[in-house]
Parts: sequence; C-alpha cells; structure tokens
Amino acid sequence: MRVVLALNALLGVNAASRYASIEQLRADTFGSGAFTVTRVLERNAAFTRSEVRWDSDNLKVAGFMNVPSGKGPFPVVLVLHGYVDPSTYRLLDYTTRYADALARAGFLVIHPNYRGHGASQGRPDGAFRIEYARDVLNLASIVRKSAGQAGPLREASANVGLWGHSMGGGIAQRVAVVDPKIKAVVLYGAMSGDDRKNARQVFYVFSKGTRGREELDAPRSVTDAVSPAHFYRLSNAVFSVHQGAADDQVPAGWARETCAKLKAAGKSAECFEYARAPHTFRGAADATFQARVTAFFRRNLR
Repeated sequence: MRVVLALNALLGVNAASRYASIEQLRADTFGSGAFTVTRVLERNAAFTRSEVRWDSDNLKVAGFMNVPSGKGPFPVVLVLHGYVDPSTYRLLDYTTRYADALARAGFLVIHPNYRGHGASQGRPDGAFRIEYARDVLNLASIVRKSAGQAGPLREASANVGLWGHSMGGGIAQRVAVVDPKIKAVVLYGAMSGDDRKNARQVFYVFSKGTRGREELDAPRSVTDAVSPAHFYRLSNAVFSVHQGAADDQVPAGWARETCAKLKAAGKSAECFEYARAPHTFRGAADATFQARVTAFFRRNLR
C-alpha cells in the first residue's frame, strides 16, 4: 500500500491507474461474466477439445478447453502461452501439446488466447501485460463460480492452477499474487517477476527496439508497484520453476532469482534447471519436465 500511495503522489491518480498496480488489481472484482462453448473441435479417447469464450472487461476472449473423458470433477489448469505476434496468432498455438498432455493426465485445461489474439476481441495489451492478466483473472474467477454447476464447466472442480511459459510465466506470477485462491503455479522459462528487467529484455533482446519503449521509460515507482516479485508474500500458491540452461530468450539467472525470492517470501517452491535445454524444451528434457509438472499438479490440485 505504501508503494501505491507513493505512486499516486508522484504521478497523480490518473497516471497511476494507467498501469494498474498489484494492490489496485487486488482491490478489483473479477469473474462477473459468462463462459460458453462455441464449437467442438475434436473428440478423442482421452479428452474433448472445444473452442470457448468468456467475458473479460466487456470483451469476449477466446481460447480452447480440453475436458478429460470420464466423470469429474477434474482439477483445472489454465495454460498461458508466451509471446506470439498477435497478427499471426491462431487458436491452437505452440503450447497446445502441453495442454493436451495435462488433459490426458486427468486435468481440465483451458488455454486462453488473451485479448487481441485470434478470435479474442480487443487490442493486444500494452505495457506490462496487465490486461492479459486481467483476462486470466476473470477466467479463473468464472471457473470457480461455475465449477460443478450445470453448463460447460460442470466437470470442473474449483481447484485452479496456472501453467505459464515465457510471457505466460510473467502473467502467471501477476495472477498468483492478485488472486489468493490460485493453488499451484508452474513457471517454465518464465519472464522475471521484476518488470524493470522485463522491460530491458523486451526492448533490447526480444524486439530489437521495436516494442517496450513505454515500459523501459516508466519510473521505478511504477515498475515497483506493478512487479509481482515485490508481492510474492501475498500469494497462497505453491510454485514449480523450470528453466533451460541454454535459453537464449530468458536468462537462466532469472529463474534462480525467482526461486530465491519466492523462498525468502515464505513460499513453497521447487526449482529445476535443465542442462543444454533451450527456451522451449524438446526430447528428454521435455519428457522430464512434463512428468514433473504432472506430479506437481497431482500433489497440489487434488
């Protein structure tokens, strides 16, 4: 709260609200809208995949849902993808295989597309990916309210976890410190919980100077107020952190730092580094990662 008051004093209320702080998000209300299935995409022996929509800040946000075969309730994992150019984004992106693996393991999986991606309404998020986090916060709240009720989420339980890769890992951290009911979080090659570090990486490395100027120029008072790393103590989740040592997109040191800060904040965090693994795993590293993730969610979402 002291950070928010300082931010208001320095920038004024209107400027402060432009970048919703963690404390401001925690004071907001999420999940007042509806969740619908628009079409069935695939049925197989393990799960049924459907395209879905939900309400988020007066927008219809799209994604897909995998519901395991059999009778629930199934614990829910929200799979959050990393950066993909919104102009070329498609409903089933590179993280689909992870969503499918979790569904085969008995989890009901929802994969958001975020606003401005694919069939989702709205414009792609600007600074700090705060609006993407709002889409996930609305979704998580809707899932819990609708779990076990008549409708498309009747097979869902109210136990919700997050799985986030790269940019999605940054979003997962923000959601976890805002929503105290998130139970378990997997961070995979995740962005930092410190948005000053993310700003430099987005501008200088990811985009070669074409994206992220606004974040780079933001005062420290702003980045301190929006950065999840300063608020890990507020999360009630347990964490599982996974990082490739050969990642050329996200420095491996960020995951080590995230683990240290989570533990310093009193959070339960298991931390794994994979030798020679790149930003998106393949082969043996990927198989080990997926086995660990499945075991983690089975322990913490049942």
